[in-house]
Amino acid sequence: MSDVHHHSVRFLGTDTTLRPVYARSIPTKAFVSARLSYLLSSEEKPYQYAFPPPNGMPWENSHYEWRDVHVADARYHADGISVDREGFELWDAPSALRDFADPDVVTRSYYPELAELACQVTGARHAYVFDHLVRKREAGRGTLDFGRSVKGGSATANGRIHNDYTEQSGMQRLQRVLGEHAAPARHGRYSIVNVWRSISGPVLDTPLAVCDARSIAASDLVPADVHYPRRTGEIYLLRYAPRHGWSYFSRMDRHEALVFKQYDSQASGVARYTPHTAFDLPEVPADAPLRESIEARCLVIYD
Repeated sequence: MSDVHHHSVRFLGTDTTLRPVYARSIPTKAFVSARLSYLLSSEEKPYQYAFPPPNGMPWENSHYEWRDVHVADARYHADGISVDREGFELWDAPSALRDFADPDVVTRSYYPELAELACQVTGARHAYVFDHLVRKREAGRGTLDFGRSVKGGSATANGRIHNDYTEQSGMQRLQRVLGEHAAPARHGRYSIVNVWRSISGPVLDTPLAVCDARSIAASDLVPADVHYPRRTGEIYLLRYAPRHGWSYFSRMDRHEALVFKQYDSQASGVARYTPHTAFDLPEVPADAPLRESIEARCLVIYD
């Protein structure tokens, strides 16, 4: 993922083509039973490598436990969900881009769409899209891990419950995106949202689950390092608690975009973190197409 290029936009409130998704047809199941990968307690700070680690170093140093949970199909109540309350919303937001393989084309053509969408969803005035990642479920659908199951390979579905930013790295991202103009006092409230969509038709095998921000306690969140070739980022991993409320949107298709909160500088009254993870649907047909998706991160400024 690149931290160098980003696209910004000032929202003028003139685009009326995008809208939240309301359930037009009730899904057949209100929820599915799924196994999610939670962090076990660790004496040292957890870490993961996003590239082949130095000789003798493991790809990750933590242990995880599989928990059986109910994941509700949010299409049953999509019209009552808010990015500032639960932490996520599904929008009908078709993209003009058909092929997401070329990163430069994505930056040039897709980022402006996302910036406009992020402003509409959050009500922010300015948006800066600063990176993206294309993922594909690997053939054979092996056990989900943190998304780099083949050494040196492309990104796969990430099956570790995580939140992309912590209190510390969320504050640092403002500086990384805006540079010398990043003083929080100058900009007031800001947040970071992730925009996730399928790029290969309806998701039938490995969708994305999001955790209701209201069901998360601060003690559930564990800071962890992610090592990239030129820097180290910090994310939250999640410890298990039975109160966690999980949701997904069944059969997400290319025209839909899931927008969810990853950080908010406002300390109370709004969703601040939305842990999420890929998970395997039960009884996936052997010939179901492999999920392909794109996720992008966007800094939005409200004032």
